[in-house]
Amino acid sequence: MWGVLWFCLALAPCYAKQIAIVIDDVGNHERDLELLNLPGQLSFSILPHTPYSQSFARLASQENKELLLHVPMQAIENKKLGPGALTLDMNKWQLQTTLGHALATLPQVKGVNNHMGSALTQYITPMVWTMEILKKRDLFFLDSRTTEQTQAQHAANLFGVRNIGRHVFLDNVLTQAALEAQLTVLKTLAEHQHGVIAIAHPYPETVKFLHKILPKLIEQGYELVPVSELVQHKYIQLAQQQSYLFTQVPARD
Repeated sequence: MWGVLWFCLALAPCYAKQIAIVIDDVGNHERDLELLNLPGQLSFSILPHTPYSQSFARLASQENKELLLHVPMQAIENKKLGPGALTLDMNKWQLQTTLGHALATLPQVKGVNNHMGSALTQYITPMVWTMEILKKRDLFFLDSRTTEQTQAQHAANLFGVRNIGRHVFLDNVLTQAALEAQLTVLKTLAEHQHGVIAIAHPYPETVKFLHKILPKLIEQGYELVPVSELVQHKYIQLAQQQSYLFTQVPARD
């Protein structure tokens, strides 16, 4: 009884009310550079080979902003993906070479997440090929979870790639009411979990909304953190759980 109680108390309160917000789809427009004026510790996911990817990465690094590579992956609807895309018709060499070239253009990134990918992430083989590259480069993977059938985190676990999943899309609908509703979901989750991850996009409506609500979140006691911090916390918690369970195994004579 007391062992279980200690276990819960030891793990539960450490990282309460932490929120990581990742801004996806960065790099196509000059106005994206203005995202760096948003308050708080945000993470930015940059599309490879886009007109402003390099300049954004350089300026963001100067301001100690966390960066991810936003890798285009094939969608079920066969939407236009843009340069650097990973598709189901690629063999292992093609996929890994494409991903490697994209990563080489943005050495500042700490992790990778998928742009679209509702088709590709459902297949274990291309996800395994992806994780092989991330493991070699010691990068984490954020699953944007564009499909419930995603195999991305399963493949990451197989290769020992640190990984985590998105909880909330903040701006799938751009009305004020919808943005407020998703923010409420985000805050509620943050009250009950060790940390939550929201993905947003550089739409003018979203940027205006974030400028308004980010200072309020901080005033309300929420902590804005880079997504890598929540990845680290996840694996600290897993190590604590394993350590606790190991200590409960009776010693043999």
